[in-house]
Amino acid sequence: MTLLCFSNGESFATGATRYSYRPVTDTETTNRIILKVEIQGVTTQAVVDTGAPYVICAPKIAKRAGVDPVSALSSETMLIRGMILNGSLFRLNVRLVAREGDNLDVDATVFVPDSASSWGDFPSFIGLAGFLERIRFAFDPNTDTFYFGSL
Repeated sequence: MTLLCFSNGESFATGATRYSYRPVTDTETTNRIILKVEIQGVTTQAVVDTGAPYVICAPKIAKRAGVDPVSALSSETMLIRGMILNGSLFRLNVRLVAREGDNLDVDATVFVPDSASSWGDFPSFIGLAGFLERIRFAFDPNTDTFYFGSL
């Protein structure tokens, strides 16, 4: 199914979903774009953040998904939301769940912080590097719709 097309008829987006536009936590006031995604088959909400270096998976979601620390690509230290966090990089499947059209699976580079207590109640994040740069995407703020398709 094609939802958006280029002028030559080529598909731009083959899936679409609604997004929430609200603060991420109870203590924040800035609205964020929040999508329903699946990380290794575990459904969660993720903030779209084009400034994030990778998908950042909340440690509790990684644990529920059975992410094995032995399979880490490397250990990294990152500055995220003002916190210096140690963690690991993994290659994981991240699925954009379509309400219209087709789901989109992306073999993504994912950072998982080591400490769930340091991460707190923050959700997961969808970043530009390792994910958004691998797909086509568009937002329609009039209908709160996120369109997506493979490159």
